[in-house]
Amino acid sequence: MGVHHLNRVLDYAPYVEEDGHSTVHLTAEDWQVVADTLFAMNTPGDVLPEAIQSFRLSDNRQAIELTTPERTIQIEAL
Repeated sequence: MGVHHLNRVLDYAPYVEEDGHSTVHLTAEDWQVVADTLFAMNTPGDVLPEAIQSFRLSDNRQAIELTTPERTIQIEAL
């Protein structure tokens, strides 16, 4: 499910991009699913969407930052 949410974030991010940066909001539950997928479940890199070059927690662990070739995406919970 987390990979599905990541693909949706990647698909939506170009629509809210400003100067190479996008902020995408997820429900708190969906945000937690993505966080678990990236940081807690030891998800193999080859399962994650290919466009994701790197990821990290930011804003005092309240946001997830994805780096892709086109943009930086901040994922925040509503």
